[in-house]
Amino acid sequence: MAHWVTSWAGSVQGPYPIGNPSAQPDLRFALPNPELGARDQTFRLMVRPSLWGPRARLRLSNALGVRPVTFDGVHVGLQRSGSVVEPGSNRPVTFEGGRSVTVPPRHWIWSDPVDLPFVAGAGDPALLGRRLAVSLHVAGESGPMTWHAKGLTTSYLTAPGAGARGASDGVLEFPFTTTSWFFLDAVDMAAPAETRLIVCFGDSITDGTGSTLNGDDRWPDVLLRRLQARGIRHVAVANAGIGGNQVIGPADYAQPFPGGPSALDRMDRDVIGLSGVTTVIWLEGINDFGGNGKASAEAVIEGMTRGIARLRAHIPGVRVIGATAVTALGSISPAHGDAGQDAKRRRLNGFIRESDLFDGVADFDRAILDPATGGMRAEFVPDSTIGGPGDWLHPNRAGYQAMAAAIDLEALLE
Repeated sequence: MAHWVTSWAGSVQGPYPIGNPSAQPDLRFALPNPELGARDQTFRLMVRPSLWGPRARLRLSNALGVRPVTFDGVHVGLQRSGSVVEPGSNRPVTFEGGRSVTVPPRHWIWSDPVDLPFVAGAGDPALLGRRLAVSLHVAGESGPMTWHAKGLTTSYLTAPGAGARGASDGVLEFPFTTTSWFFLDAVDMAAPAETRLIVCFGDSITDGTGSTLNGDDRWPDVLLRRLQARGIRHVAVANAGIGGNQVIGPADYAQPFPGGPSALDRMDRDVIGLSGVTTVIWLEGINDFGGNGKASAEAVIEGMTRGIARLRAHIPGVRVIGATAVTALGSISPAHGDAGQDAKRRRLNGFIRESDLFDGVADFDRAILDPATGGMRAEFVPDSTIGGPGDWLHPNRAGYQAMAAAIDLEALLE
């Protein structure tokens, strides 16, 4: 029996186009009608596993859909360049032995294991940084699509009506690009039993707003590289951030919300439902305090306390690291930056630092803060995704590096 460890995750939200994508191309020709969704077309989604193994399995999600979605022609291969896969690497994926699967609304499904013959063994160092190409064909119309908006990674689509093209080499079949992931929300790899999985749970600052497109320099990515540089091979890092997410809000999720379901509402799927979780780093709260969220610091603290209790009840032995919320003081965003929000943030950070609820603290606030102004250090502000001055809320590449450097690796792996 394989020991499965989630090697990549993309927490779902939606339905499309509800969300907060970054550097998104114009999709009106690829996806002309969001209500109808994808129509007889193939997605080739590029994901970077944090750990490679000789076998993989995929989780396809229709969690935010309203009608059944049928997938077929699913393949996995090794990306060569753009939409092209390495010759001989592309493998068909089955579901309970069949090439087609229908996922009901509000549900998700794991595939059968698929061999990856191009992987030399668990933790193959030759593949570090390489991307897995996951192709899936939507048969008929999908209806409203479950997606992860802020992929910050270029993926590819066929034209509507192009049919199943997952088996192709990808030279000419995928004319459209997207910086989001659709339907796919987790990839597991077969791994040794001692493999650790660190889940980074949070909002846009974990999702990577302001980091480099295709640069893999969100703070969870940099954390992974620090671990690998230390020679720690049997470790995976999964990013469970969603831009705009809140700990306890929104209060009414009857209408689609760009930040997705609250952290408490999605925890079972996006953390507990992953494979092999050993550690959770939770960075969240700033969105509860401003814009769409007007919660008190005490309400967010109570919500985090309930969430941690649920994690420990469902994942025996899990380590929970509290991450301090970084400053938004002076942000140009109308939802952030006022003194009242900052006072709540500092109250939350005091709880994270001083409470005995956590197994450790990642003090991102101190890594980012300019003590002279109370805002973010100026060198961390300019936007690395699309250029420009930045919003004084989301760090850039340099800021995310500083955050990852603030994590005590010894404490993380105890």
